[in-house]
Amino acid sequence: MNREKIWVKVRDSFWFLPTLYSFISIISVILISIVDLWIVPQVQESMPKIFLTEKSVATTLYGSLITSILTMTTISFSTIMVVLTTYSTQFSPRTLQDFMKSRVTQHVLGVYSFGFIFALVNLLLLGGTQKKGLVSPFLTVVVSIICLGFFILFIHHSSRFLQVNNLIGDIRQTTSKVIANTFKEKSYNESTEWDEKDLDSLKQNSQGIIFADKSGYLQGMQMGLFIQWAVKNDLFIEANTLIGDYIQKGMPLFYYWKKDASEEIKPQEALQYIIVGNERTDIQDIEFSIQKLVEISVKAISPSINDPHTAVNCINRIGSLLAELGSVYEPIRYYADDNNDLRMKIEPREFHDYLYTSFYQMRIYGSHDFSVMNGVIEALYKISVVHDENIKEDVWRFGRYMMKAVDTKSMDQLDFEYFDKQAQKLASACNKTVQFPRPY
Repeated sequence: MNREKIWVKVRDSFWFLPTLYSFISIISVILISIVDLWIVPQVQESMPKIFLTEKSVATTLYGSLITSILTMTTISFSTIMVVLTTYSTQFSPRTLQDFMKSRVTQHVLGVYSFGFIFALVNLLLLGGTQKKGLVSPFLTVVVSIICLGFFILFIHHSSRFLQVNNLIGDIRQTTSKVIANTFKEKSYNESTEWDEKDLDSLKQNSQGIIFADKSGYLQGMQMGLFIQWAVKNDLFIEANTLIGDYIQKGMPLFYYWKKDASEEIKPQEALQYIIVGNERTDIQDIEFSIQKLVEISVKAISPSINDPHTAVNCINRIGSLLAELGSVYEPIRYYADDNNDLRMKIEPREFHDYLYTSFYQMRIYGSHDFSVMNGVIEALYKISVVHDENIKEDVWRFGRYMMKAVDTKSMDQLDFEYFDKQAQKLASACNKTVQFPRPY
């Protein structure tokens, strides 16, 4: 495992920032102790008395502040559990990642760790000093006030996250960034087409297989480093899996072809450029990011919650993301090095695959709810109206699939008129026509 991969895992873990704050706290205590021992005695007479505290007062102060900071920490952890429970039961278990990965949450717990350790170690060191004027208690009060400010920030942050509209909006913004990062200009060459004769000639070389060393979801791939490794070993690689797929230990992940079979390589070295974990993440997985909104919408239309307005809100955001995806989407299959030598082939997800995974569950669970189906048809219309014929063809094909799930014969006349109006708008935007059996 390379250093960059280790750093990504450590940086994104929940304990990283609180641990970092704890180390900073210990260093701060050491520096302040040096100030109390060496600097304060020299300037004590000229310092305002408010900055200096007697040992007896400092002992009482430290005890109170430690209790206060620990209480705020306990309340914050209780609030976290309330948020996580709400997310699991009302929204989606997959959305837990969004709250736990929030830098606000991690920084708040980090500041609490800093304040608690700062006050506790200062109290411990206070027992061995005979000084009457100490500046460390004053600084501990300042740290406690900062902790209080972060406590208020965390309550605001948690209450905001509990509002489903804010959660949906945050997921939409995060997914938009994933889409932009996926299709931004890379340091290596990408292409949607390649000469098949060149591919055939490459596959005539000696073949090998790279097997998975553990089971889990393929969370990410360091494509630039992977291509550099292929260049170093003079390989052409073809992937057998996509980001977000579940892989089984021992299954073939990549096939590779090498011109010079006499040169030995270590195929398992390639595994250091992929990230495999117990759950899917939204780092490079567009489909998973969209599926969070899908799960919230499906849960919203369940009989236990019965909140179609939230479902329609999710559908609108999904439609917006698909429209954004359609504007930058390219079926990139081929990846080449700086000399334009083909190094890797990965079959991409087609745009119609994203359409299907975004809305097919609405067809299963929401076909009886006209507001949900109308919301899907309207979202498809807004996708088609801003794109070219290729996207429109995919949208219309999927739109027909969705409309077939609606039993127009059993509709009330007013319901039928509104549904037909939305369907005709979609058909017109896609340059198609459509007719439905009218209700009796």
